[in-house]
Amino acid sequence: MSNDEHGIPEGTAGTSGTGEEETRASWWIYQGTGQPHYGIRGLPDPPPWRAFDALDTDAEPPAPPRHADALSERKLGRVRQAAAYRADEREIHLVNLALYLRRPLLVTGRPGVGKSTLAYSIARELGLGPVLRWPITSRSTLQDGLYHYDAIGRLQEAGLRFRSAGETEAATPPDIGPYLRLGPLGTALLPWRFPRVLLVDEIDKSDIDLPNDLLNVFEEGEFTIPELSRLGETPTSIMSADSGAWVTVRGGLVRCAQFPLMVLTSNSEREFPPAFLRRCLRLEIAAPSDEKIAGMVAAHFSGSDRLESLPEAVRADVVAKFVAKQRRQGAELASDQLLNALLMASHGLWSDPRSRQVIENDVLHPLNEG
Repeated sequence: MSNDEHGIPEGTAGTSGTGEEETRASWWIYQGTGQPHYGIRGLPDPPPWRAFDALDTDAEPPAPPRHADALSERKLGRVRQAAAYRADEREIHLVNLALYLRRPLLVTGRPGVGKSTLAYSIARELGLGPVLRWPITSRSTLQDGLYHYDAIGRLQEAGLRFRSAGETEAATPPDIGPYLRLGPLGTALLPWRFPRVLLVDEIDKSDIDLPNDLLNVFEEGEFTIPELSRLGETPTSIMSADSGAWVTVRGGLVRCAQFPLMVLTSNSEREFPPAFLRRCLRLEIAAPSDEKIAGMVAAHFSGSDRLESLPEAVRADVVAKFVAKQRRQGAELASDQLLNALLMASHGLWSDPRSRQVIENDVLHPLNEG
C-alpha cells in the first residue's frame, strides 16, 4: 500500500523525528508523538475470544477512507488538535491495550483535559481515517448509533410514484437503500482492514439503559438491519456515516473484520453498571503536566504568524497564570482556555493592566465557579 493510500505523508513512515525512539516500549503501536506512521500494520492478530471474521472471506476488507469532511474539520480544528496532542505514558499504555485486546476504552476526566482529542490523535497518528463521532444525549438510543431508516420519506416517494403512474401501469416501489443510513457505530462495525476509531462522546449523559444495550455489540461485533434481512441475501447499497460514502450490505447483516477502537468519554457524572465496566479498559486523564502544556502550546503556535510573534516572556507569563490557577487554587480550567488567553495576549491585552484583568477574570474563568 502506498503512503498516499494509507493517508500518511511521505517521509513519516517510521519515526517521529523527535529523537525519542529509544524511550518507547517495543510493543507500542500508538506512540503518542503526533506524527503519522505505519505502526498499525504491526498490530498482532486478536486473541481467539475477540476474533471477528468478515462475512466475505474471499474479499480483502477495504482500508479506512483517508479524507474527513473538510468543513467539519475546519470548524472544529480537529487536525491541529490531533497534531498538538501529546499523550503521556499511561495514556499510551491504555490505548495500546485497547488495540491489542480489542476492547473499548472508557476515558474519564474533567472537561477540557483532552478526552475527545485523544481519539483524533489516535486516528491521525495511525492513519485510521476520519473519526466516527457519536455525541450522546439523554435521548440517544442504540439504534441511533447503528442506523436510521427514513420510512416516512420512502412512503412519500411511493405515494408520488403511485399518483404519477398511469391507470394501466403499476408504480414501481422505490429502492430501500437510499432511505437507510448507517450511524457512526454502524459504520465502525463495517468490515474494515484496520480498526476505525469511534468516539462515543459523553456517554455519562445517556439514558440509564444505553450502556447495557451496548453490551451485545461489544461482544458480538455485529448487528442486523431488519428492513434489509427481509430481502434475503440481496445486496443493497446504503449510505454510511462517512461523508458521501456508500457501502453494500448483504442479508441485512453488518459484521466487523476488526473490532473498532471505541473511545467512550465521561465527565464522571454517573456510575456505570459492572457488566459494562467489565468490558472496558478504563483511563482517567488528569490535568496536563507542564511538559504536556508546553508541547500543546508549541504545536498550536506552529504555523500561526500572530501566535509565533507573541514574546516568549508574555507566553510564559500567561502559561504560569494558567498553571497557578489550575493547581494552586484548585480551579478547573480547560486547555482551550489557555489557548484563548494566549491568542488575546497576542492582540496586546496582556501589556495593559485593565485588559489583562479581562483575560485573567473572564477568559481564564474556572469552570467550577459560577
